[in-house]
Amino acid sequence: MDNIIAWLNKNNIEEVQCLTGDQNGISRGKIFPVDKFIEDKGFRIAEGILLQATCGDLIDDKKLFSIIDPGDIDMVLKPDPNCCYVLPWTRKPSAMIIHDCFDQKDNVVTLSPRNVLKKVIQLYKDKGWQAIVAPEMELYFTQTCTDPNQDLQPPIGRSGRTEAGRQSFGIDAITEFEPLINDIYDWSAQQNLDIDVVVHEEGAAQFEFNFNHGDPLSLADQVFVFKRTVKEAAIKHGCTATFMAKPISGQPGSAMHIHQSIVDINSGENIFSHNGSNETTALFNHYLGGLQQYIPEVMPMFAPNVNSYRRFIAKQATPVNIHWGVENRTVGLRVPDAGGQARRVENRLPGSDANPYLAIAATLLCGYIGMVEQLEPEAETIGKANHKPSADLPLNIDLAIEKMASSEVIKKYLGDVFVEGFTETRLADYENYKDVISAWERHYLLNAV
Repeated sequence: MDNIIAWLNKNNIEEVQCLTGDQNGISRGKIFPVDKFIEDKGFRIAEGILLQATCGDLIDDKKLFSIIDPGDIDMVLKPDPNCCYVLPWTRKPSAMIIHDCFDQKDNVVTLSPRNVLKKVIQLYKDKGWQAIVAPEMELYFTQTCTDPNQDLQPPIGRSGRTEAGRQSFGIDAITEFEPLINDIYDWSAQQNLDIDVVVHEEGAAQFEFNFNHGDPLSLADQVFVFKRTVKEAAIKHGCTATFMAKPISGQPGSAMHIHQSIVDINSGENIFSHNGSNETTALFNHYLGGLQQYIPEVMPMFAPNVNSYRRFIAKQATPVNIHWGVENRTVGLRVPDAGGQARRVENRLPGSDANPYLAIAATLLCGYIGMVEQLEPEAETIGKANHKPSADLPLNIDLAIEKMASSEVIKKYLGDVFVEGFTETRLADYENYKDVISAWERHYLLNAV
């Protein structure tokens, strides 16, 4: 706590946003005057917030109070000294500090997504391994629209025009939003977010920001902060940033691609390459085998919302399978053509709407189980695979929730409490969605049936 106090004083902080990410990736917490924060050294909040759906609903009462204390008691949130960020967009000097969740007996709260990722990281440490990840975040900028029944439109750029057609990797298309992009980079630098390049993606005003590779927990924290940062920068420039997986009909979806490799803690060598060469190891194959075997059982951690599954359209670029291939973007598991220390796997299935802690935890867990169980992958897929869906990959939310909820293997590693709590929050959102009548239904069914 002394390090945090010194940091607050150094940055002349007046207000502290104390928060944790819930299972949806939404910031939950309290805002304190700095003196009160220093005095309290943490805070309490209802554990039930971790069982709150994106729409705001809590899970079914019977399930809720079988998972948490029937008295809906508080959990204790403690600040992580490695997760202090100055907020560049606030009027008064303010900080955001990510907290970890504990019960009142100082045990970690297993429902916390950050604790889930820590648990998976510890599995690797126990084997003498260190996971390395590099997320790529896709998003759309849109005109601000307050009517949810209206389609989203691309924002107006510096030229006074909106984009027309596909501008994949267009440099001029990036510079149309140069003031906004510059603020994102400047604000990210001020918060020590390690973003690398930005590219214009296929969609109108769709962009991808890449993070440099590093520690999974640190990168998950950075993505969590980055999403808030981008949204605030967009507001400043009079538009909206959205990380919805499929915000606009007829446009590509937005993904959170996760590059991953594993190094030996003692030697620092990539365990996917044999003696640092271009030759792959058995562990590399087992890792791929684990991803192929268990991704179907953790799909809600990659695609948590009804909208998430609108990405998975075979005729578009998003893979609808868990095949693997070298330099093949039509498979779910792309292996970049890089050997030695750079050998890695890119999981292309997670959506940008996924909780970064849970998406990273899920992909690392699947690979870990594959190595422990010495699973073998299927043969490499050569050529276009968009028309080759994997039969056991659930591509709608009903099947995905059911598959994860019944997975004994995932329960073994992540615990019954987390699996039940998380799948129930997904179900709560889905039930809320089913109660809303869409424009499509009114358009096609109103007079036709």
